[in-house]
Amino acid sequence: MQKVKANIIGLSESEKERAISLLTNSFSNLNDSEYTVLPGFCDVHVHFREPGFSYKETIKTGSLAGAHGGYTTVFTMPNLKPVPDSVENIKKQLKIIESDAVIEVYPYASITVGQLGKELAGLDGLAKYSIAFSDDGKGVQTDEMMKRAMLKAKALNKIIVAHCEVESLLFGGYIHDGEYCKTNGHKGICSASEYEMVKRDIELVKETGSAYHVCHVSTKESVELIRQAKKQGLNVSGETAPHYLVLDDSMLKEDGKWKMNPPIRSKEDRLALIEGVLDGTLEIIATDHAPHSNDEKSKGLKGSPFGIVGLETAFPIMYTHFVKTGVMSLEKLIELLAVNPRKRFGLKEKGFSVWKLNEEYEIDPSEFLSQGKATPFEGEKVFGKCYLTAIGDKAVYKK
Repeated sequence: MQKVKANIIGLSESEKERAISLLTNSFSNLNDSEYTVLPGFCDVHVHFREPGFSYKETIKTGSLAGAHGGYTTVFTMPNLKPVPDSVENIKKQLKIIESDAVIEVYPYASITVGQLGKELAGLDGLAKYSIAFSDDGKGVQTDEMMKRAMLKAKALNKIIVAHCEVESLLFGGYIHDGEYCKTNGHKGICSASEYEMVKRDIELVKETGSAYHVCHVSTKESVELIRQAKKQGLNVSGETAPHYLVLDDSMLKEDGKWKMNPPIRSKEDRLALIEGVLDGTLEIIATDHAPHSNDEKSKGLKGSPFGIVGLETAFPIMYTHFVKTGVMSLEKLIELLAVNPRKRFGLKEKGFSVWKLNEEYEIDPSEFLSQGKATPFEGEKVFGKCYLTAIGDKAVYKK
């Protein structure tokens, strides 16, 4: 460490020792360089597309992208082929994870068979192979099915992780039902399609006592519902993503890289989300990393599929917009990205990442390790460049 300065934040003593050793061996030739060592991040919401859609992303490329962004742990969503709705199916995914992943990858098992919402998946058998249960990509539409899922999840000591979307309120929409939508002749997705299901599910949590987590919160109403649920002592948590905290629908462009589900909403919603993050209502920042092929995302707001990538931009975007501006401390951001996700899902600290926080650069998707390149942050100048990510004594990414 004689030739390298490093500010180590939030690591246990054992991880500190590993970090010092690896940093010295890796960067001892760089005189007077300033590095910051942070705990490995944990993303509770990614789509690695394999098995079934490896032309969009694979477990290998997705995990490499995670390592590039400082992540050492991710949870993969179940909208795959086959859907992980049985032990046989989830083992197919686990086999690829074991052989190809460079970071920790925990799969979700689906709540319902085929994510169709009609029949409960074999949750008893799936429990030991999955981090939690989710039908992400779709909301569980009927009260009865969600209640049954919650009761079973509670018995198995698992969390229900919910994509909240009332399909009868969508009306073919694909961006937020706001001013941009109306002015430019698009079909909108109303906020009620999200918060009405959050409201329903919280009532079911009261009834069942289940542990419950809300995916990709995007509306001010959802924030307030979660806030009140927490005040009532319910076992409820929520996440949002960097794009909902930084962007609003006044910034939209006629480009598929601005299309995700739920959509970027109003400035009022964005400010409510920020408040929810700062006061602890939303205790987790996830990315909803959802890669597609370049061809798929080239068809504009209407024709492109929902989803953007986020693993390789999440920390620099959050650091630039919220830490550099004094809105939150670096320690708070670490809680949101590393500490709280693991605490909520019962995992231990894993690995670390090494950053030059004062290095400014322009986000360039051609440098991503993900197969997906669609991000609304393309070309934005940010601070915070990842130089190394490690698990144990092994570097899983090095610049």
